[in-house]
Amino acid sequence: MPKNTKKYYAYLLTEKNKPPHPTSGCGGKSGILEDWKECEKIVSGKDARYRSFTSREEAENWLKNGAKYEIGPPKVAKKLEKGIYFDSGTGRNQKVEVSVTDEKGNNLLDKIRPKIKLNKFGKHPAPKATNNYGELLGFKYALQISIKEKNEEIFGDSQLVIKYWSKGFINKKTMGKETIKLSEETSKLRKKFEEEGGTIKFIEGDYNPADLGFHR
Repeated sequence: MPKNTKKYYAYLLTEKNKPPHPTSGCGGKSGILEDWKECEKIVSGKDARYRSFTSREEAENWLKNGAKYEIGPPKVAKKLEKGIYFDSGTGRNQKVEVSVTDEKGNNLLDKIRPKIKLNKFGKHPAPKATNNYGELLGFKYALQISIKEKNEEIFGDSQLVIKYWSKGFINKKTMGKETIKLSEETSKLRKKFEEEGGTIKFIEGDYNPADLGFHR
């Protein structure tokens, strides 16, 4: 069956000391759009929450339940393979967060990161990072956990990171030093992981239990 590529973009402009909105239950203006550029114009530079969905009903339900990032879009039913899953996304306050979980969605970052550096949702905040950098960082963490826990499979939904950046294939003329360094570190870990029999697989964002939600 062809995959439905249509997206619905729900947003909430949060405003303090304002009566609850009849749709979202939170103070502020909210809405649902079918064009990301229109949504981007509304939320850019503002204290906003926003997320993409594959159906209007999912978008409406998210707003009605308070537009909370920890309430993600329902995952399509699929039996997931045992392994470690990573993702990065724009989370609370429009800042990037890194997520690494098992196949059941249980957070795993505390296995290698001091809990004090994780937020209350078990994610690693990376406020100055781009989403692609966050994906690469998530992959690095997934590799570290996999090597430590003797787990043989890693899953992620970033083709850029899986096929290129984690192999050291990165444009050093245009990328920042931190991204280049992270690419080199991840490439070394990946080589060790694969030499020990580990495998890396792509998974659609709609199925990824580590998903943080926002896919354009």
